[in-house]
Amino acid sequence: MDINDIDTPSVLIDLDKVDANLRAAQDYADAHGLTLRPHVKTHKLPRFARLQQELGAVGITAQKLGEAEAMADGGIEDIFLPYNILGHAKLERLYALHKRTALSVTADNAPTIAGYAARFTDPSRPLAVLVECDTGAGRCGVQTASEAVELAKTIEAAPGLTFAGLMSYPPQGKTQHVQKWLVEAMTALTAADLRPERISIGGTPDLMRAAEIPAANEYRPGTYIYGDRMQVAWGHGALDRCALTVLATVVSRPTPDRAILDSGSKALAADLCGAAGHGHIVAYPEAVVTALSEEHAIVDLSACPERPEIGERLQIIPNHCCVVTNLFDHVYLMRKSEVEGKARITSRGKIR
Repeated sequence: MDINDIDTPSVLIDLDKVDANLRAAQDYADAHGLTLRPHVKTHKLPRFARLQQELGAVGITAQKLGEAEAMADGGIEDIFLPYNILGHAKLERLYALHKRTALSVTADNAPTIAGYAARFTDPSRPLAVLVECDTGAGRCGVQTASEAVELAKTIEAAPGLTFAGLMSYPPQGKTQHVQKWLVEAMTALTAADLRPERISIGGTPDLMRAAEIPAANEYRPGTYIYGDRMQVAWGHGALDRCALTVLATVVSRPTPDRAILDSGSKALAADLCGAAGHGHIVAYPEAVVTALSEEHAIVDLSACPERPEIGERLQIIPNHCCVVTNLFDHVYLMRKSEVEGKARITSRGKIR
């Protein structure tokens, strides 16, 4: 089977680029004494999680319980959930997952910790809990070092929990600010006899600047495995290193300057980025995907010296590959134009 046998729209994964992207990140982490714990939200494939670990990653990061459960089903045994887990049903699932994996979670508030403490009561097998810190991204996280200390004390006071460190999703390009924030929190925790062993940060855009935050010893990149236009616009990687493309067909040429593809928002997603349009057409780089409806992509060809014909198949680098992955049941694994395999996306739709 080769690329011409694949129906459209479909997702193609260039395995050579995946390998190069993973090795570059692991080499950087190894050179700077960082533990790599990749986020699987991008690929959602146990086979790639296993590959990341084979190359040196200590474990994985999964954002939601369903995603973590699917990874455990796929043989992954060390999972970090950087998300407040609330409610009886989710805590029961978390408890079941804890029995079969090395599991760690986060909390940024007392009610979340109280829920963990009520369900996890065995001091011989405590649940590892990191305190999430808002170091400037304005999402979840405690706002001050003193709040981090108070939550760490609450965690340590629960027999079935153990304080495992600090976690943050830092803002892009603010490495000095993040370093200062973390050092202040580490100092306060150490003074309270709660020295954090694990300081976990993440984000692909600043992956190759992680060493500028020496307070951190763990990094959680996600999109780096594939790359996309958004990451390139933010300064990470290049278009020729992007491993995921959407294969589409030109289904109409209503005017000389306009083409219509069979891949709308249900295939390319609707995220925008720092580059124009809704994706980069590899064979026609001057083309602009100007608009998406659910099943149509509208392409402006006016700047193209050559233009695609009806029936021509095109590869598109999406703006945001993580969302695209969640739109498909499976991906095609490619070596050049040959299909090496077809992988089911086991974590697709696992938003609970």
